Amino acid sequence: MRPRPVLSGVRLTKDYGRTTVLHEASLEVERGKSVAVMGPSGSGKSTLLYCLSGVMTPDSGDVFFDEVCVNELTDSGRAELRLSDFGFVFQFPGLLPELLADENVALPLMLAGTRRRDAVSRARELFPALGLDGLERRRPGELSGGQAQRVAIARALIHEPAVVFADEPTGALDTEIGDDVMSLLVSTVRDRQAALVLVTHDERVAGRCDRITRVVDGRTALASGSVD
Repeated sequence: MRPRPVLSGVRLTKDYGRTTVLHEASLEVERGKSVAVMGPSGSGKSTLLYCLSGVMTPDSGDVFFDEVCVNELTDSGRAELRLSDFGFVFQFPGLLPELLADENVALPLMLAGTRRRDAVSRARELFPALGLDGLERRRPGELSGGQAQRVAIARALIHEPAVVFADEPTGALDTEIGDDVMSLLVSTVRDRQAALVLVTHDERVAGRCDRITRVVDGRTALASGSVD
């Protein structure tokens, strides 16, 4: 029997004015699994990710996280869900330049009310496994692109999210470094029994995931040859 998905979007539709960006798009992912969302520019793949993560609400359809209907939550309820149960990695790391690497990683915990000392201590525990040992006290400007993106991954994982959303996480990296970062992201999320929803235009990146869903004209379809 297939495990129950931790996250599912059901027949999601989203319009911008007279333009329909998503048209009854659906996607689900289980704990410990990863799904890549692919499609041409303007196909709606990023809009799908934003609806699934509660950043925006669909005009119709539903998003479920476990037993919770995400799009029926208030704005503050969705914000709390993103802070407590969702992690995010974007194309650019988005690290705060005035903070040290360990402080950047600890930031979600501090925003949730954890004392700074305790949050930073927990953040430093992630550094060795992510190949960042010894870089805890460096500022973002002192990190390479690959190191900065690894710090961003650590920040996404610090609060042990159930789902990690990644939007073109290797788009600003060269191929070799991007491959390393992608391998690290997929394996770390899998080891923690979280789910990964990743938007990418890169077939190499998508191939690291368990399943590929393609978005064309706002509609989703399981890619042929994908593991399901």
